Order: sequence, then C-alpha cells, then structure tokens
Amino acid sequence: MNRKQYKTTSNGTSKKSLILKISAMLVASLLISLTAYGIYLAKKAESAADNSYEAVQDRAGSELREEAVKPLEDNVSILFIGVDDSEARGQGEGNSRSDALMLATLNNKDKTVKLVSIPRDSLVYIPEVGHKDKITHALAYGGTKASIETVEELLDVPVDYYVRMNFNAFIDVVDALDGIYAHVPYDRLEKDENDIYSIQLKEGYQKLDGREALALARTRKLDNDIERGKRQQEILSAIMKKASSASSFTKYGDVIDAVGDNMKTDMTFSEMKSFIAYIKDGAPQVDTLSLEGSDDMSTGVYYWLLDEESLNETQDVLKSHLGLNPDASSYSDSGSETDSTEFAKEDDLDNNE
Repeated sequence: MNRKQYKTTSNGTSKKSLILKISAMLVASLLISLTAYGIYLAKKAESAADNSYEAVQDRAGSELREEAVKPLEDNVSILFIGVDDSEARGQGEGNSRSDALMLATLNNKDKTVKLVSIPRDSLVYIPEVGHKDKITHALAYGGTKASIETVEELLDVPVDYYVRMNFNAFIDVVDALDGIYAHVPYDRLEKDENDIYSIQLKEGYQKLDGREALALARTRKLDNDIERGKRQQEILSAIMKKASSASSFTKYGDVIDAVGDNMKTDMTFSEMKSFIAYIKDGAPQVDTLSLEGSDDMSTGVYYWLLDEESLNETQDVLKSHLGLNPDASSYSDSGSETDSTEFAKEDDLDNNE
C-alpha cells in the first residue's frame, strides 16, 4: 500500500515537473520572439528614420531658442504639416500647399500635449515674402522653412521640429493601425485622395479606415476652418491613442512601412526614441486649442481673420506649456481635453469585433 502511494506521488510530481518545464520553455520562446521582434522593429525604424530625415536648409535651429533643445530633458514643440502634393491638382513638388497645420507642444515634466490647429486660410504675415497672405501659401513660397518661420511669427513660440506628411502616408498609417475611431457629424458624400466623390460618410462615432479618415479631415464646405481644425485634432489624437495601445505592438512594422518615402522630418532616430516616454503609460493627455476668428470676403478672396484676443491667449498657453513664460496662466480650461468616454467606447467596439 505504501509502495503504491509512493508511485502515485512520484508520477504526479513528474507530471507537474514536466508541465513547469514546458511552460518555462513557452515563456522563454515568447520572450525570445518578442525580443527578436523588438530588435527587428528598432532596426526597421532606424532605417526608415534615416530615409525620412531632411534638415531644413539654412536653419540651424529656432531663433527663439538660446540653445538647442534635448527632448529627454526639455519641453519641445513639433509642427505637423499635412501636404497636398497631388499632381492631379497641380500640387506637385515645388508648388505644394499645406492642407493642415498643427503645432504640438510637449511638456516633459507632465508628459502632456497641447495641440493647436491653424486654419489654412488664416491671413498672416509670411516673412519669406514680406507681406500677408494665406498661411497655406507659405509652403509654396519657401518650402518647409517658410512654413516654420510663419508659424513662429504667428504664435511667438519656437518650432523645434517638423513632421511633413502627404495624403498617401496618412491613409497608409491609419490602415496599418487597422483603422481609428472618430465622430462623424453628418451623412455626406466626400472627396477621396484623388478629388473624386467616392467616400460615403455616415453620422456617428465609428471606426474609419485611412481613406475615410482623410475625407473627414479634409472636408471644408460643410462648416468652416475652425470646425475642420477640430476634426483634424480629433483624428490626430485618435491616431496617437491607437498607436500607443498594446494591441498595436504587432502593427508597428506596417506603420513604419506606411511612412516610407511619404514623410520628412528633421528629427533623428535618437530624438524620435526620446518621445516614447510620452506614450509608455498609454496615450498622453492632449488639450486642443483653436484660433478663433471670422470670415472675410471684402477683397473678393476668402480669408480667415484671426481674433487678436484669442491669438494672444493661445500664445500665452503655449509659452506657459513650454516653460517660456512660467508666470503666465496655463489656461487649462481653454482647450478641450481628449474625451476618455469616447476612448472607452472605442475599446468596447474593438472587443466586440
């Protein structure tokens, strides 16, 4: 009897030992695979970053900075330039206009982001040509440098880095992330990336693919540039949210491929890696700001005339967030925070797919 009990115990112990060994091997294999994938992504990202790097000609840095910034230590700003470079619309190389301009300020201490959208038809002073015109024309007048200098002149804050992306990159990035969630305010047939009315948008909070997201971001005829800017801010925030989620880890390779030759930036790969700290705990808090103004057709040409009070307040918010004007109010209530309720709905919809 004792011998029989001993055999049972021995077999049970052996089985447990075997299970533990198999489990350990599986965990080890998983860790090795993840590590290998991580190394693969790092090399892939470094190669893509090298291909995308394009310094701004004749610009060593912002004249509003006394010394170069270090993303790991300092508050920095990034200008996002969405470019319409379709040859079908006569917007090829050398004649491109900025279809979207957004400046993001990143606070290193709080890991927060403030995002201001600049209406493309805003009447502003363009240093490159020495007179006022629509801010969208700055890119055609003098390329990325002219756009950066115009934004610095307008907002009175330094632009530390830029990211320039065309329509193809935008579509491919959203598709590589398996779509994003955004609120569509209407039922409407919209133009696609080739200016053909082929995108049918439906009202409501929903998942959008790359072409649908671009159509929503570009639409201008329904309301005005302020509302258009808000839609673009929501879409950019949604991309940040999706990219920072754990579920997107396996999609990073496709995202890197999507960027490809369709993006240019003056950030090095090392500087890009510095911004990972902003998403290590999930998407950062993003406060969105708008430049209020009014429509003007007095000259026969449409312009968005910026409201000086709104502009001054926005300047103070950005300076405070960058630590350039510590005594200024942060105006934390002046911007709209990314809606966590919408993100919660997004998670529910994802889980049900």
